[in-house]
Amino acid sequence: MRAGILGGSGYTGGELLRLLHFHPHVELAQITSREQAGRYAHTAHPNMRGVSRLKFIHPDALETCDLLFLALPHGATASGIDRYAELAPKLIDLSADFRLNCSAAYERYYGEPHPAPHWLNRFIYGLPEVNRESLRGASWVSGVGCNATALNLALLPLVEAGILERAACEIKVGSSEGGNRSNPGSHHPIRSGAVRSYKATGHRHMAEARLVLGESFPLHFSVTAIEMVRGIHLLAHCYLSEPKEERDIWRLYRRRYRGEPFLRLVSGRAGLHRLPEPRVVAGSNYCDIGFVLDDDGRHLVVIAALDNLGKGAAGSAVQAMNLMLELDERTGLEFPGIYP
Repeated sequence: MRAGILGGSGYTGGELLRLLHFHPHVELAQITSREQAGRYAHTAHPNMRGVSRLKFIHPDALETCDLLFLALPHGATASGIDRYAELAPKLIDLSADFRLNCSAAYERYYGEPHPAPHWLNRFIYGLPEVNRESLRGASWVSGVGCNATALNLALLPLVEAGILERAACEIKVGSSEGGNRSNPGSHHPIRSGAVRSYKATGHRHMAEARLVLGESFPLHFSVTAIEMVRGIHLLAHCYLSEPKEERDIWRLYRRRYRGEPFLRLVSGRAGLHRLPEPRVVAGSNYCDIGFVLDDDGRHLVVIAALDNLGKGAAGSAVQAMNLMLELDERTGLEFPGIYP
């Protein structure tokens, strides 16, 4: 299958480049960048030096292909969607442009009308653990928000069981979540050593959480930047409708995620890594989930960790692509990460 990446100079584009280069069923034929056109891709993604000989091309030089990954800034995909659909019969959009299926919800959370509302219902939300069957053979798939993915995967078993009354979550994120363009908050003397809550309420990823988890219970989450490059760490205080024992929670999560290739349950009684942490999943498509149940049986603390560029972006996109092409969804994604 001949694939292309539109908007390949950013961190997500680089992660796609790495994953697709080693995918046995994909020929990555083109990668675009306005600013880097004519340069080797490894000038922006030095980990690919000696591995990939691709050069960036200008977006206007993009040729037709079998599948196109759209790793563009917010709003750019929606503005050019008709052209991109002519270039490839299958599209995966890694921006937030087509994650929601309702123009009113989009305007509520993003503060402006959607540029192409007639396209919204055509895209399948690309979280395989939720939409696996709909993704099989699909033509148009959206990416997922990294914070929303951690939140959705952590809480989904409780929501589906009907026992979650309310939840308050703190999400700690690395600097790569802000993208590869500098801003005042990413300046090294300011960003280094930071513990900065930059979105205490009203994060846009709440739209995806409500899309997956529903509107039926009070849900709050805050996002805090910490001294980390890659990764997301979620800690959710969950209040249950009835007391549970630890074995009940284990049974619930095991039943929901049995057979999921990239969900790992982590909850040891001893040892340094008895609960999930981002560095363990760095560079991988895994999401680790663990929990601690309070003595009253109704206060459950759920912890989740994933790589924001992996399972939170490019990894999920490649997993969705495998389903679109009716391949084993693990193909090209079984790298376990690095440690330490």
